[in-house]
Amino acid sequence: MRLSKLIGKRVKEAPKDAQSASHIFLMRGGYIRPLSTGIFTLLPLAARMTAKIENIIREEMNAVESQEILMPLVNPADIWHESGRYDSVDQSLLRFKDRNQKDMVLAMTHEEAVCHMARTEITSYKQLPTSVFQIQTKYRDEARARAGLIRVREFTMKDAYSFHETEECLSSYYNEVHKAYERIFQRLGLTDCVSIEADSGMIGGSLSHEFMAVTEIGEDTIFLSPDRQYKANREVATSKITYKSEAALELEKVHTPTQKTIEEVSLFLEVAESDTAKAVFYSSASIEDKVILCVIRGDIEVNETKLGNHLGCGDLVTANDEAIIAAGAVPGFASPKGLNKDNVIIIADPSAVESSNLVVGANEEAHHYKNFNWERDFDGDADIIDIATVREGEPCPITGEPLEMLNGIEVGNIFQLGTKYSDSMGVRYLDKNGKSQIPTMGCYGIGVGRALASVCEQRNDKWGPVWPISIAPYQVHLIALTGGQAPIKEEAEELYKKLQKEGIEVIFDDRSPKPGFAFNDADLIGVPLRLIISKKSLEQDAYEFKTRDGSEKELIPKADVFDFIVNRVKTEMEKFV
Repeated sequence: MRLSKLIGKRVKEAPKDAQSASHIFLMRGGYIRPLSTGIFTLLPLAARMTAKIENIIREEMNAVESQEILMPLVNPADIWHESGRYDSVDQSLLRFKDRNQKDMVLAMTHEEAVCHMARTEITSYKQLPTSVFQIQTKYRDEARARAGLIRVREFTMKDAYSFHETEECLSSYYNEVHKAYERIFQRLGLTDCVSIEADSGMIGGSLSHEFMAVTEIGEDTIFLSPDRQYKANREVATSKITYKSEAALELEKVHTPTQKTIEEVSLFLEVAESDTAKAVFYSSASIEDKVILCVIRGDIEVNETKLGNHLGCGDLVTANDEAIIAAGAVPGFASPKGLNKDNVIIIADPSAVESSNLVVGANEEAHHYKNFNWERDFDGDADIIDIATVREGEPCPITGEPLEMLNGIEVGNIFQLGTKYSDSMGVRYLDKNGKSQIPTMGCYGIGVGRALASVCEQRNDKWGPVWPISIAPYQVHLIALTGGQAPIKEEAEELYKKLQKEGIEVIFDDRSPKPGFAFNDADLIGVPLRLIISKKSLEQDAYEFKTRDGSEKELIPKADVFDFIVNRVKTEMEKFV
């Protein structure tokens, strides 16, 4: 490709709304252009890169015997009603009516569509296990589109679905796909990508892993032990925190005239926040006529994902004062003592149960208790489970070493779905005895554009992206600094054509630019290998070779340059096979 003909201008200024390196450099380098909020046109450079990413994904999915299909973006609402997600998914699912007034949706994921396909195509145990995948456009009416391709509304995704006779078979294939994902992200050139245990969220299922590209711009919080034996998303992370244990002192009611918050109470009574317990009330439309009371140590926050998973509801909201009063508690002075237990569900975190002599509310205006001990002072029923939000520096549950808190971009996820969709969607197969059975399922996703942006987040400098050769738009950037001299351009033209004939992907700066202008553009484009022909180099009968990352720079004799660059491209590509 001649740079003079390339669609996609390089620009000096970063977009005003840019929040990440990838957003800045993909815009400045002429890779993407916005059509609307969270909706982008991929210009030729980005289109070439996404095609390479997709090819790597295809190769690895083919290697685990998944068959490629293509399902429609537009789905009838009927199949989403069958799964129950038409009503349960929020406004991110774009619903509309076609010209016949039939309810339709733009699919953000394809569990419903693949189950619809499986009802007619997967009918016998002899076909199992089996797996299908697609690389398809999806649409999520994202409320918080941001950071260029990292969080968008329209996106391309690889999603795969597998069907199995048993959970053991599903688990085995799940592990195969997990290894395939590790290969994919290594081949894409992500420098730090970790697989972490995660919450299954809207998709559901019994087990889930997210693949996180570690970078400061990431919206997800992850916890890692120093040796990375332990890796978990904030939503499911646990720690090995220890609690104060001492002889129980006598329960004492104290006057706290206007002190309601943990901070106010601890300051007033001159105790540490870790020597208090707080009562946090929630309500849920799926749990009628009951309020949920969470009791947790005062310095620790409730992890609402853990709580929602335990209760089987995803619509938790903070309870209002009316609901708290109806439970027999006094807002601001609440505790698990003396509640109307007919309409309250009590969940206690081990931090409140195992700590001794805590300050808690007295369920009486302007009063708290000192020296509350769960085993002695609580006389009701409660579920004792971990609902704590882990904090940086807390001890790893495996090694005991301080946990490191990092940010990550979710570039892929895998789920063991079980029969959540196959059952509700009526997918059935006949077993060897001729009996109808429900297949168990797995699903496996990778965001293509997000993967591209994540590589840019991890591989850049102040001048632009530093692409790995495996997905770079071109392998070699050839620059002719002609200074107006025709022989120099002729030399470059000859090498350009020769390299193309050899199958080397070359972008050729044929514009006769000034050096600074040419090098600035080359940095913004980010091609990993660079050849420069100029009057100065030809005086030494050589070409100048540079790597985009600046680690190498040398003169290559003109007679050797073709073989040198061909072999170098081959060597670099082999690193990503």
